[in-house]
Amino acid sequence: MQKEKENDMQHEVDEAVRILRAGGVILYPTDTVWGIGCDATNAEAVDRIYRLKRSENKKSMLVLCASPDMTVRYVNKAPGIAFEVMEMATNPLTLILPGAVGVAANLIPDEGTLGIRVPDHEFCRRMLRALGCPIVSTSANISGEATPVGLQEVSKEIIDGVDFVVNPRFEGKPTRKASSIIAFGEGGEVKIIRE
Repeated sequence: MQKEKENDMQHEVDEAVRILRAGGVILYPTDTVWGIGCDATNAEAVDRIYRLKRSENKKSMLVLCASPDMTVRYVNKAPGIAFEVMEMATNPLTLILPGAVGVAANLIPDEGTLGIRVPDHEFCRRMLRALGCPIVSTSANISGEATPVGLQEVSKEIIDGVDFVVNPRFEGKPTRKASSIIAFGEGGEVKIIRE
């Protein structure tokens, strides 16, 4: 039974990654809430998410990385303390880090920062490792509407607007609330954005 679930998850990861590599947009579970995602290095796919959400708010878009090691490839001005905080976090935590590089330009706000989270979620981590680059993560709602915590609360418009919906069997045990957010300056300045 466990082996079968393993194979099913791997098949689902492979399909999600195939769609991401083709520039597609997916609806997927994370360790917090369901997210809309795409390959974070693909500006066209990022643009599709903005259109789907009816928002150009770059600050509502963060990326998920498989590990702290992966994050260092996409931010080049982050202070070392930020990575220590990332390693020690016991709850879902998004870090806003300076010096965004290597991701789609339309993901980066004027300040040149990038919101990054390393999810504690089996499906996400497998998907990220298989893809080999960050995945955009933004709440699965039209801008201004309530954030859906489970797939059953995601609007038909969002579901119809993506290329692939991950099977809810792989949801795991999400917190069902958005992550905490801490912003770091190049000199190690810290600002709590959301607790």
